[in-house]
Amino acid sequence: MWAYESVFYQIYPLGFCGAPFENDGVLKHRILKVREWIPHIRKLGCNAIYFSPLFESDTHGYNTRDYRKLDCRLGTNEDFKGIVDKLHQEGLRVVLDGVFNHVGRGFFGFQDVLKNRETSTYKEWFHIDFHGNSPYQDGLYYEGWEGNYDLVKLNLRHEPVVRYLFESIELWIREFGIDGLRLDVAYCLDHDFVRRLRAFCDSQKQDFFLVGEMLHGDYKVLVNDEMLHSATNYECYKGLYSSFNSMNMFEINHSLLRQFGPENWTLYRGKHLLTFVDNHDVSRIATVLQNKEHLPLIYALAFGMPGIPCIYYGSEWGATGDKSQGDPSLRLSYEEPEWNGLTDFLARLTEAKKKSEALNYGEFRSVVLTNKQCIFERKAQNERVLVAINADQEEYTAHFDAGCGRAVDLITGRPHDFGGGSTLPGYSAFFWKCEK
Repeated sequence: MWAYESVFYQIYPLGFCGAPFENDGVLKHRILKVREWIPHIRKLGCNAIYFSPLFESDTHGYNTRDYRKLDCRLGTNEDFKGIVDKLHQEGLRVVLDGVFNHVGRGFFGFQDVLKNRETSTYKEWFHIDFHGNSPYQDGLYYEGWEGNYDLVKLNLRHEPVVRYLFESIELWIREFGIDGLRLDVAYCLDHDFVRRLRAFCDSQKQDFFLVGEMLHGDYKVLVNDEMLHSATNYECYKGLYSSFNSMNMFEINHSLLRQFGPENWTLYRGKHLLTFVDNHDVSRIATVLQNKEHLPLIYALAFGMPGIPCIYYGSEWGATGDKSQGDPSLRLSYEEPEWNGLTDFLARLTEAKKKSEALNYGEFRSVVLTNKQCIFERKAQNERVLVAINADQEEYTAHFDAGCGRAVDLITGRPHDFGGGSTLPGYSAFFWKCEK
């Protein structure tokens, strides 16, 4: 699967392009801005883009009006077709956000229900009680996602709904050539629907990638051979930043051993979860980390652990954003990309990750662990890599059996000799590839 050897770049199109929050119905070709950023994304080394919602919606993209049309605030379907073609020419895969659990109040089917009530063709598309009422005083009650009544829950057990969604996906595969879908609130989706979705997508395009948003619980419920290929690894997201802020590497190491360790009870060994340090729903990592010297280190840890790394646009140069100030503060429009020391370091991480069998597919084993340092092994059939992190400002010398005498650091290309112990300078990270 191509996704297992990829580094993703996430763009939230409505914010990235500076679109107004409310859908004003005015056609603007803002999505063309993506073309200007392609050289930056390629220089960064990413080889796949995940676009947050870009279908026609009421406001923020997750309240869909039309699954078959690019939001007018971003442009036309033809605009986006040109973007996808250009991305493919540049060797970048394209994954779109599939918001299939719910729609917006502006969705054509729901508007028909509000107008025609019991005689509406679409009344079975939703969970409607015509004897109740909604917070919008519609004179009928409907199920909203987690109590949000601007998000009208779809009835994924109703065949016309499934048919409509699958035909929409077929359009984006056939006419645009997309390579995968990220399923919003996948933990809420009907499991039979997810199984049918996987079978349908497999029939449409080989290696079509499905990744689901999962916040908690057992990821294997959805990540398996019949359903999704991957899920968002929120457990390790929390462990990553918390380990640095509390200077307690035991926390993230516990999660990694629980998920990918060598023991028989390990939960997700062999799975490829989506790894991230921030995204459009949480505070930017440069805001979360208490010590800014840890910024490159948290990315090194995220790229070195099992998973598929995903970089959120702007965070590669240390952009800030606080969730407490509202979601729009996390989804800003930047005139042009920036390049600094962090970006340069990330570019080296992406190249190391993409080219390493061990980092893409290797097993996980903890080797050295203290409060401020961790060294772990990623071992594949033809390669061993030791990932070393020193979160302390003071240097640290680790004495351990590396299983080889010499190595080369995949980040810098410099040789390393394990003979007298491995000294880690303050605030440092290494990907040591062992020589046979």
